[in-house]
Amino acid sequence: MSAIENSKLAIIGAGAVGTSLAYASLIRQSAREVVLYDINEPKVEAEVLDLAHGTQFTGASCVSGGADLDMISDANMVVITAGARQHPGQSRLEMSGVNVGILRELMPKLIKRAPDAIYMIVTNPCDILTYAALHFSGLPSTRVFGSGTVLDSSRLRWLLAHRVGVAIANVHATIVGEHGDSEFPLWSQARVGPISLDQWVADDISPVTNGREKFSEAEFAAITEDVKTAAYRVIAGKGATNYAIGLSGARIVEAVLRDEGAVLPISSVLTDYRGVSNVALSVPTVVNAEGVSRVIEVPFSESEQALFQHSADTLRATLDTLGLK
Repeated sequence: MSAIENSKLAIIGAGAVGTSLAYASLIRQSAREVVLYDINEPKVEAEVLDLAHGTQFTGASCVSGGADLDMISDANMVVITAGARQHPGQSRLEMSGVNVGILRELMPKLIKRAPDAIYMIVTNPCDILTYAALHFSGLPSTRVFGSGTVLDSSRLRWLLAHRVGVAIANVHATIVGEHGDSEFPLWSQARVGPISLDQWVADDISPVTNGREKFSEAEFAAITEDVKTAAYRVIAGKGATNYAIGLSGARIVEAVLRDEGAVLPISSVLTDYRGVSNVALSVPTVVNAEGVSRVIEVPFSESEQALFQHSADTLRATLDTLGLK
């Protein structure tokens, strides 16, 4: 495979997330052509016009869109952001039924128009919907995946970078499992530069220990909770998370359309990954023009393995209630 020249990215849904993804993709020049689709014609046309007015400043990328689904024809990548909105206090899993119903109707229409595309699910709950989209599409599992915990991992790295006082690019830490309440950091694999996080020490001498202070278990737990509840705090304050997911989504798009072979914690339907099968969860994955090129076997600690199994069981229970076997 190779990078796609004159690539076409189709974004389904012109809400806060879809428009932020379109905006980020134009600015980052993630694709040569960005197409935005929504059933609300006045809204999507206004959003496209607003974006188009700024394309003097976005390099060679161009934007179009509307309420005619035929506009997405022959897209190289399709990103689905359409669905019911998450309300303050509502978990991602609570939105499952409505959004699975939307996908059931939508996927065949998309496949008909863009049969060779790579499909990414951003709509929540993205793990449940990734499984559903694969089920409804009939596509190979490599070509349907969710945005997963790419954003969650960015939140984790931002927190750690502030804690240790280094650039975020030098923090290597990943959230795995569900994109939701059962997600967790792989602390056993976390690094600052080449140094494992459990060996990292602060610059300041601790008056309590009379030595250089390391991360405590209580601090790991507090950071984990901060990451898991970040979206709820944003939604409570402004009604939606959109900028960061737009940027992280654009980053995943680039990995596909530029055939990067980037390692990202996207969500895909797993087969015997650390004993887990037939459920979509996020783990480090090589992403290129094929979509899911390779799911990486990562060492887990004993406690991480138990958390991963719990995450899988949580999602499987929801899939069972929705009749998705």
